[in-house]
Amino acid sequence: MTAYAKPKAGMTKTLFLLRHAKSSWKETGLEDFDRSLNRRGRAAATAIGQYLAEANIAPAQILCSSAKRTRETLERVQGALTTAVPTRFERGIYLAEAPALLRRIKRLSDSLASVMIVGHNPGLEILAEMLINDGDESLRQALAAKFPTGSLCIIKADVVHWAEFKARCGQLVAFVCPRQLIGE
Repeated sequence: MTAYAKPKAGMTKTLFLLRHAKSSWKETGLEDFDRSLNRRGRAAATAIGQYLAEANIAPAQILCSSAKRTRETLERVQGALTTAVPTRFERGIYLAEAPALLRRIKRLSDSLASVMIVGHNPGLEILAEMLINDGDESLRQALAAKFPTGSLCIIKADVVHWAEFKARCGQLVAFVCPRQLIGE
């Protein structure tokens, strides 16, 4: 598996939005930021990683919320990939709203053809709905209905610069839910 190559003029940018997998509410006394994945979440994150590996795709860079459940999700996804992907953990992604996430996307280096953001709802779901203008109608309807924990949304936009990302600029090319992969 290889990460996407550096884009040429006129090529698309690819954004992977990965919602953290299912976390546990059983650990009393923990702050929300410190919650771990539960058994189902661990299986879901591993399945998404295997999906990416089997599809032979990986982002050029990963931005991950520094919350425990997002870090654990990413650890399991990366465990399935055969290519090491540069990763940044950012507190600002934790519970970020869609406009804040879009501002972060606009600041990405144009040398990156693809980026994954591992984060939280409702910000990720609202961002995806805001960015998507095209794509398979059944996928769009599934995303509009729900962005479950552990799900991956892949959006391509025909832009040269990340700063050009805006509402309705993207095409939904994949929406993968763990239950599709492991039969939850």
